[in-house]
Amino acid sequence: MVKDLLKRLSFLKDYSALLTPIIIVVVAALLFIPAYLMNRKLRKDVEKASVSMGRDVRSLSGDTVSINQGREMGKYQLEFANDANRISLLAKQSTQRELLSYTIFPEPKETSRLIFEKFGQDFRKKVEGLIESVNARDCPTRAELQESLQRSPSTTAAGGAWGMMDFMPMSGVGGFGGTITEIICNEKAQSASVYANPDGISGYKFWEKYNYTGIEEAVKDCWYYQLGYWIIEDIFKTAENINDGSETVFTSPLKRILSIRFDLGFTGFRSSRVESASSRPKYILSVNEGLTTPWTARYTNEDIDVVHFDVVVVISSKAILPFIEELCSAKEHKFRGFQGQGPEQTFKHNQITVLEYDISLINPGMSTSQYADGREMMYDGAMGGQQLETHRLYRYGDDAVVRLDLICEYIFNKNGYEQIKPESVKQDSVQQADTMRMPF
Repeated sequence: MVKDLLKRLSFLKDYSALLTPIIIVVVAALLFIPAYLMNRKLRKDVEKASVSMGRDVRSLSGDTVSINQGREMGKYQLEFANDANRISLLAKQSTQRELLSYTIFPEPKETSRLIFEKFGQDFRKKVEGLIESVNARDCPTRAELQESLQRSPSTTAAGGAWGMMDFMPMSGVGGFGGTITEIICNEKAQSASVYANPDGISGYKFWEKYNYTGIEEAVKDCWYYQLGYWIIEDIFKTAENINDGSETVFTSPLKRILSIRFDLGFTGFRSSRVESASSRPKYILSVNEGLTTPWTARYTNEDIDVVHFDVVVVISSKAILPFIEELCSAKEHKFRGFQGQGPEQTFKHNQITVLEYDISLINPGMSTSQYADGREMMYDGAMGGQQLETHRLYRYGDDAVVRLDLICEYIFNKNGYEQIKPESVKQDSVQQADTMRMPF
């Protein structure tokens, strides 16, 4: 059988030269099919990965990062750090201020009570200097009016009596004396840019007859009224700026500074003002200690000290917002170091925020009556007979004026003055903070 098969295949001998190419074609055909299939898959993979990636590369080529960008980014980061450092430095410099005395803080250089009395005298002189710097006067006193009437050659005995009745704090009585009173009141308003009296400024009467009770308490009195003076100074700088260019009360936006205080126990009448240690400025450590609940939610902490104060003014109704903006604006101050002997530097501070305000219209038609001790009180029928601060002898001009009462906070940066803060003041803050944390 095998022989028969070989005989049948013997004809291939005649085609032996074609055998090799045939085998190659067959093998090639067998390899072509999988190669073709693999090629299609490979093309898809290339299109999906490599070609797509190439398109992405070409699209990003327009946003090529410069070789210098890293260097520029480093400059930006350095500038950002410098900004943070500058802010920290400005906050520190804002509390580096000139002192009223360079012999008391952080501890007295001598134990004599005279250095504390000297501090009080300097405080009062500085307040008087601030009043003078804004060209401030007060209304004419009763003694001035009486003296003017007595000196007037035209005043008869009857006229003098009528005049005394008119300028006395009683309801309107006309006469020659009324003319003299009006002239004197107008002259006062013409000669001043704003009304102010030092008795309305916290600390002025406190230091008038200072009651020394020991060195530790005296240091505290000086420290807190040093803070108070910086605040008072800013208010008078605000008055100077808002009234810039005005030489009379009639043309000034700010007409009168009634009071600057650090408690709310002052009634507004000079003769009834009694100041004690409780009237001095203090650090606000909790919501219960401030003059109002602060919407800023700021209290004394490890970085800042917070003080509240109240300022009351009479002002043109058109100047309310400009006054508040000026009060809260940046102001310059000089600094020569806490020994007062260094080179003079000019720093800026901006530490005031208004927490609460009250505005009441001053009615020129108010009637007045008199207390037994000579003080005036005013009544406005529309306000149900509410007792008001007297305005009878003040002349504010033709503007509509209001009484503006602002409760504000003042921020001190601890890093700025920690080196001179008395140890007794630091301990007080710590003890008060510990007391507030105690459970009840």
